Amino acid sequence: MPEFVLPDVGEGLTEAEIVAWKVNAGDEVAVNDVLVEIETAKSVVELPSPFAGTVAELLVAEGQTVPVGTPIVRVDTGSAPSGADAAAAGDATGEPPREPVLVGYGPRASRRRRRASGPASKGTAALHGAFSTGYEVGVRVAPPEPPHPVQPAPAAEPEPLPTVGEFPPPPGPDPAARPLAKPPVRRLARELGVDLTAVPPTGAGGVVTRADVEAFAARTEQTLRRDTRPGWDGLPRTERLPVRSVRKATAQAVVRSAFTAPHVTQFLTVDVSASMQLLDRLRRDRRFADSRLSPLTLAAYAMCRAARRTPEITALWDADAGEIELRRYVDLAVATATPRGLMVPVVRDADALDLRGLAAAIADLAGRARQGQTTPAETSGGTLAVTNIGVFGMDAGTPIMPPGITAILALGQVARRPWVVTHDGLEAVEPRWVTSLALSFDHRLVDGQQGSQFLADVAGVLGDPGLGWALA
Repeated sequence: MPEFVLPDVGEGLTEAEIVAWKVNAGDEVAVNDVLVEIETAKSVVELPSPFAGTVAELLVAEGQTVPVGTPIVRVDTGSAPSGADAAAAGDATGEPPREPVLVGYGPRASRRRRRASGPASKGTAALHGAFSTGYEVGVRVAPPEPPHPVQPAPAAEPEPLPTVGEFPPPPGPDPAARPLAKPPVRRLARELGVDLTAVPPTGAGGVVTRADVEAFAARTEQTLRRDTRPGWDGLPRTERLPVRSVRKATAQAVVRSAFTAPHVTQFLTVDVSASMQLLDRLRRDRRFADSRLSPLTLAAYAMCRAARRTPEITALWDADAGEIELRRYVDLAVATATPRGLMVPVVRDADALDLRGLAAAIADLAGRARQGQTTPAETSGGTLAVTNIGVFGMDAGTPIMPPGITAILALGQVARRPWVVTHDGLEAVEPRWVTSLALSFDHRLVDGQQGSQFLADVAGVLGDPGLGWALA
């Protein structure tokens, strides 16, 4: 009876959480029927069945996180036609056999007829198909039952029992394990229900005093009273949640980044009134009717333009090779808040897109990330990153770079503020649209001069959008 093991669904992931089973024990399944929905550190994936038969047993419960290669379901193929049987049947009808895959069948083979698979190869095609996304199915077949019961090995001769006088004396109580306390203190501990072994002693020579017992009892009572009172909205006052999937991956990534790459953050406040006016005009333009334009879109466009002047901002530090890899392209990672946690989908070759194409790509990836539909490949890599904390009403922050990315820009909220402007040589204070930019970068690759130049170029495009065409 074959067992379907959890496969590596891409990008070298090592574990996944069982979100929801789509079948129960006893259900009939065919090849490609969805068995289970799993959640990795990057996306939610449905796993189809490589077998046709009856679900014998679900080996992993919902909500459990298991490593790749763990058997998760056992399917009784019984007399149901396997992939090899189906191929043989195709030969019998004159049709060229096709290898089954987990989503439909693969391309037709040549018209040359093949011999029917023998017993040794039966079911091999079904057990070793491939997902349409490119990862291979892992299966494990349980070993067959032995044809005859195995005779147990003869028991060894029991050792002779010791004679009277040879038995060691029974161990007595360990004096060191008994807490030191006077009889009145022990009586008080019994009355208050306090375990003396749990009370830290403060008396001379490690003696538990009356004050120790009373203080311990007071702390215990306070703890019990605090835990029994309800929390907000009548929910339990405290709750412990397992760290898994996206939250676990995010924690590992930021710790690795923070303690590997020396972060430097620079700040710049800029008047973006011209960018806001441009957005208003573009939103009224029918060519951008279906585009989701925002200050983030313009900031991302400005970053792609500015990166050309400062190629170090997209470089990679290869510590193993002792080299710096210059990457003269922008794979833009866009930090996206989702119900599952922070996701960072990547727009490939963002610098090759115009403003309309960039807006469409960001909206598509961010939307699918929030629904858990992005693939692992779409949430990996990147050469430059952007995050919009302004949507939460924040002015600025110190973002942490995702691993492998040299710089990340945080866009603050765009708000009306008093600003000094100059008209015909005369200064005046006017209400303007203003935002703050925060750029964190890897100081191993980017010096202060290079980071300042990049940040100034981004601010220049946002302050005067026409400058973006000059930098392109």
